[in-house]
Amino acid sequence: MKDTRVEVLRKFMDWVKNDPKSIFWLAGMAGTGKTSIAISLCRMLQEDHDVLLGGTFFCSRTANDETRSDPRQIIPTLAALLADQSPKFAAELAAELKPHSGAAAHKPTSQQIDPLFQRPLAALVSETRPIVFVIDALDECASESETSVLLRAIASFTCPARVKFILTSRPETHILGSPISDRVQNELLHLHMIDPEEVTEDIRLYIHRTFDQHSLDGEEWYSNADVHALARLSNGLFIFASTALTYILDTITVEDRKARLQKALLAIKDSKAAIGPLDAMYEFVLTRATTETKVDPDELAKTRQVVACILTARIPLSVTALAELLGQKARVLSASLRRLHAVINVPEDLDQPDLRTLHASFGDYLFERAEPGIRIARSFGDEGLSHGCLQVMATQLYFNVSRSRSSYEVNPSVKAAEPHFITLALKYACLHWVDHVAGLPPSSALDDLINSVFCPRVLFWLEVMSVLEQIQRAATVLVIATSKVYCPI
Repeated sequence: MKDTRVEVLRKFMDWVKNDPKSIFWLAGMAGTGKTSIAISLCRMLQEDHDVLLGGTFFCSRTANDETRSDPRQIIPTLAALLADQSPKFAAELAAELKPHSGAAAHKPTSQQIDPLFQRPLAALVSETRPIVFVIDALDECASESETSVLLRAIASFTCPARVKFILTSRPETHILGSPISDRVQNELLHLHMIDPEEVTEDIRLYIHRTFDQHSLDGEEWYSNADVHALARLSNGLFIFASTALTYILDTITVEDRKARLQKALLAIKDSKAAIGPLDAMYEFVLTRATTETKVDPDELAKTRQVVACILTARIPLSVTALAELLGQKARVLSASLRRLHAVINVPEDLDQPDLRTLHASFGDYLFERAEPGIRIARSFGDEGLSHGCLQVMATQLYFNVSRSRSSYEVNPSVKAAEPHFITLALKYACLHWVDHVAGLPPSSALDDLINSVFCPRVLFWLEVMSVLEQIQRAATVLVIATSKVYCPI
C-alpha cells in the first residue's frame, strides 16, 4: 500500500542514499507516530553498513533530563556521538576545542556549528557513506527562539562530506517559518497529509499484533471487528491506539480485558462526535479512574493534585521524591496512580526518577481542552509544589548538610554520598522552589512562609547549591527572591 509506515521508512532510506538534498523534515500533528518512525529509522540506519548514523537526539519535555528540551545541547551531543565512532572526526574536533578548552560547546547555538560540525566534518570528505543525524520532536524544545536559531544554522550548513539531517516535529509556527520548510531546498513529508485509510490500516495492524502478543492462555478475548472498530476510532492517531491498548491490557484476566475493551469502544463512540478522538480517550481513562465506587473523594482530590504536580514539575521525579514534597507516603501515592497507568508512567521502583506522562498531549489536554470537571489549572500544580518545596527545605536543610570536613573544604566523598545527604526531593526543592512560586499570584501567606522557611536557611541552601554545582542558578534565584522582597538579604 502507498505511504504506509513501511513505505515512509523506505522513502527515508532511499532519500538518504540517493537524494542530493541534505535535510528531510517529517512533520505531523501530535500523536501521529513521528517518534516511533524515528526510532525505527534509527535502527535501520544502524544496521545498514552503507550508512553512518552519526548521532541522534530525541527531544522531550517529559524526560528525566532538562538537557533533552534544550536546543543548545543538540549540536554538542551529536558531535560527541560522532567523535565516538570516527577517530578522524574526534581528532579534528579535539583540535578545534583545545585552544578554547571546550568552550565551543557552551556557546550560543549559532556559534556551535562551525567549530563543532563544519570544520571537523571536513576531515571526512573521503567518507563514501552518507553521514546521517536524526533529531526528533523539535517542537518539544523549551525555547522557540533557540530552536529557530538551530534550524537556521542547520539550513545554512555546508560541508564537503555527505552530511544529512533528518528532523521531525509538529508543524509549529516557529518551525514552519524556518528555512527547513523550503520544499525546493529540502525534502518534506507531512504525516497528517497521508491517505487516512492507509494510516488506519497501519493502526489496525499495530493493534492486532499487540493484542496477539499479549494473549492469555490462548483464549480469544477480542474479535477482528473489535480491532477494526478501535482502529477507526483512532482517527489516524497512533497515540490514541497506544493509550487505549495500555488501558485494556493493564489487566490479568480474560474477563477483565473483554470488559475494558467493550467499555472503551462504547464510551469513545458515544463521545467521539463531540470531541476529538484522543481527547475522548483521555476523558474516558480519567472518568473511569475517578468514578470507581470504592475510591474515597479525598483520595480523588489528592490524585488530582498529584497529577497536576507531575505535569508542572520541571523534571520527572521519583514517586518517593514527589511523596516527600506532598507530605504523603510513597506507596500510598503510587497506589493512587494505579488507575492512570494508561496515561502516566509510574515506575515500579519508587526511587526511580521517571514519574511522567506517557505523552505530552495528555498535559495539553488537561490544562487546555478538558471539560471543566476534569480540567486542571496550571497554578494547581505550582501551588502544591511551591508549598512542598518550602516544607522539604524546612525539614531537610540544616548546618553542614553536605558533611563537609570544615567550612573551607567540601568533603571529596560528598559526590558519592550525595544521595544519602541530599535527597532528590531536597535537590528539586532547592533548584526549583522559586519557579513554582513565580507561577502563583501574590499571596501574603506564601510570603510569610518564604520568610519563615527560606530566609533563615539561606546559607544552608547555598551549601546545597554549591555541592550541586549550581552557583549560577543560586545567584539567579537570589535575585528573584530579593526583587520580590521575600528576603532582605
